[in-house]
Parts: sequence; C-alpha cells; structure tokens
Amino acid sequence: MYFAIGLFISYLALNVYISQFYTTIPYIGIYAAQVKWGKLILGMALSLLIAGLVAINSVYGYILYKRRKLVAGEGVIACVGTIGGLATGVCSSCVTSVFHLILGLFGVTFSWAALPFEGIEVQVLMVLLLGLNLWWMRRRE
Repeated sequence: MYFAIGLFISYLALNVYISQFYTTIPYIGIYAAQVKWGKLILGMALSLLIAGLVAINSVYGYILYKRRKLVAGEGVIACVGTIGGLATGVCSSCVTSVFHLILGLFGVTFSWAALPFEGIEVQVLMVLLLGLNLWWMRRRE
C-alpha cells in the first residue's frame, strides 16, 4: 500500500515537473475569464486517475512477477500508458510536454490543443489502456 502511494505521488510530481504545470498555476488566476474550467478540471482529474492506475498497475505487476507469473506483455502496456500519461501532462492543452519536444527534433510542430478535444482524448485513451491492462492482469491470476 505504501509503495502504491509513493508511486502515485512520484508520478504526479514527475508529471507536474515535466509538463511544467507549476509555471501555469500563477497565471490561472490572472486569466480566469479565458480559462476553460471544464477542460482544465477534467484534465486534472484524468491526470490523477492515470497516476492512480499507473501505481496500481506497477504494484500489481510486481506482485504477479514475484509469484512467478509471466507479465511481459502487461508490463509493456503499463509502460506505454505511463509514457502516454506523462506526454499529455496535467493540463494537456495549456502546457507543452516531452512529446512535443521530441517531435520538434524532427521539425514537426504539434500541440495537443490542435486535437478536437485539446488532448483530453489522449488522456482518456491512456485511462482505458491502463484499465484494460489491469483487467488483463487480474484475469491472469
């Protein structure tokens, strides 16, 4: 339980640091009229949900590994979900993330704000992926 809580807090801290959400927070009050509160709150809630699913998937995968159960495929899916969650950041439409920096190395400019739901769809996809992975691991036991 403590390991899961530690992973949850570590993942959130890393997500806030990588997405540089700490620089956005002071400006939320200044630009409160222009902030899309629904999308901001939904993005934050999805980030919390992704952090919880990453922690649960990691701990449960470790438990299955210790019981000598093969979890290679589920481990890969959990890693993809973790990286996808970190790529979207806390607020996917208001901050840049590592994903955009990597694409920038190849001359591709891209922002989650260019997507129809401003990156919320990527976060929902990561929640579904991590939830499905947890279901697969549970079914395997």
